[in-house]
Amino acid sequence: MACCIDDSRNQKASNHFFYTSVCRIPKILIPSSSKISDPAKVVPQDGYEDDPIWLKIREETNSDVEQEPILSNYFNFLILSRTSLESALANHLAEKLSNSNLSSDALYEVFFDAMNRDCGIKTAIRDDLKAVKERDPACISYAHCFLNFKGFLAIQAHRVAHKLWSEGRAVAAYLIQSRVSEVFAVDIHPRAKIGHGMLLDHATGLVIGETAVIGNNVSILHSVTLGGTGKTKGDRHPKIGDGVMIGAGAKILGNVKIGNRAKIGAGSVVLKDVPLGATAVGNPARLVGGKDKPKMC
Repeated sequence: MACCIDDSRNQKASNHFFYTSVCRIPKILIPSSSKISDPAKVVPQDGYEDDPIWLKIREETNSDVEQEPILSNYFNFLILSRTSLESALANHLAEKLSNSNLSSDALYEVFFDAMNRDCGIKTAIRDDLKAVKERDPACISYAHCFLNFKGFLAIQAHRVAHKLWSEGRAVAAYLIQSRVSEVFAVDIHPRAKIGHGMLLDHATGLVIGETAVIGNNVSILHSVTLGGTGKTKGDRHPKIGDGVMIGAGAKILGNVKIGNRAKIGAGSVVLKDVPLGATAVGNPARLVGGKDKPKMC
């Protein structure tokens, strides 16, 4: 299925680039037009009702406007005036990461272009929203996550930076990494590979190194480091399996493997592989469990 084309600031079609062979987001075709100077005045076009997550966000936002009418302009600018989740997210990130020397319009074009061309990013955005809503008890709605959870925003910015990196655009990728680090206190190297369904809870102080690889449906709390030991070069960062839970303040260092569904306790320092389904705690980390628990590699 082709990627969606939908842009409230600068609508244009471009070559498609896929992380995955199938895009689960329905195709929406929006006619090309010249750049719109005031995106807040854009009237949503038909088609967004085919995207259940985006429709739910709009419903939740309308309810929020009823509760807090004084914030109606804020909600309208960020969500209700947008034609798609990608357009809204690109705009939100652009507003957050811009500064006096880096315009929000320029950032918007970079973010939206990358999101719009890549069905893998589109799918990941929605999987990440679902993950936060389902796994974070503090999340009261999809709109709440979209607007206020910097872990969600940081990972979406990284997805764009990673795409730029994969296309040889290292300068732009590093720029996004730098701004995300400054604004959200989350430092993820643009080369790092991160799966879908991510929950970065609180996210402050998170560091993920260049050659790290993270699977799907992983939950990571604040102040976690997926780093190197400082003794090696090349492939030197952790490989995290699917469904892993990493507690606050944990440090996983070196090219170690954390098996699917493993749990890393808060404050642990992991220097060796952790088997599938195991729980590791302490400094240095050790496995805990019954007498038949697996041994650290």
